[in-house]
Amino acid sequence: MSAKKLTSFATVTLLLASLSALAAPFTQAPLPYAKDALEPVIDTKTMDIHFGRHHLAYINNLNAQVESTPELASLSLEQMMQQMSKFNAAVRNNGGGHYNHQLFWELMAPVGKGGEPSAALKAAIERDFGSLTAMQTAFNQAAATRFGSGWAWLIVNHDGKLQVTSTPNQDNPLMDLAEVQGQPILALDVWEHAYYLAYQNRRGDYSQAWWQLVNWQKVNELFTAASQ
Repeated sequence: MSAKKLTSFATVTLLLASLSALAAPFTQAPLPYAKDALEPVIDTKTMDIHFGRHHLAYINNLNAQVESTPELASLSLEQMMQQMSKFNAAVRNNGGGHYNHQLFWELMAPVGKGGEPSAALKAAIERDFGSLTAMQTAFNQAAATRFGSGWAWLIVNHDGKLQVTSTPNQDNPLMDLAEVQGQPILALDVWEHAYYLAYQNRRGDYSQAWWQLVNWQKVNELFTAASQ
């Protein structure tokens, strides 16, 4: 094949790849901060791998499921979670992975930039846990005791109260098949790929340090929406 034909072939291949990406119903939003912005709590290399490889893989795998399950293309991630029992394990794992990570990035901010719990959220925390410190202790315990890979959550449950829970793998409390269901307002990824480069097996150290990154402004927003 001539050099000219090779160039044309490469151009067509890139164009088809671009069109395919545009046609994919699920896409990855840019991070709301630079990849090094969460240093020193979460290192840049971990962010690069976590966002650029792990999260993106869930999106690509979820889009691959649309061919066999066209209904997915018409659903928002939230709608998909709420009827997850209808779908296969690949949708559950990859749809959950996409939803969880998309939320996770938004729930963090650089150290000192996340604000504080609103008066309404603080009052709800004190009502349901006794204090912010007590809630954080319960949350860290949920993160530490989740066997294997999974997530720790703060949710507004169906009774309108705050509750700490955890889920395995890429499940979340919004799924209709979750053991404890509710609207997530705070989430911590405790898969090893989220922390292992800096913390190795010290998940507890990671969980404790992570509170420096919580974007309370986003948590406040989610709490307000869930409480209406």
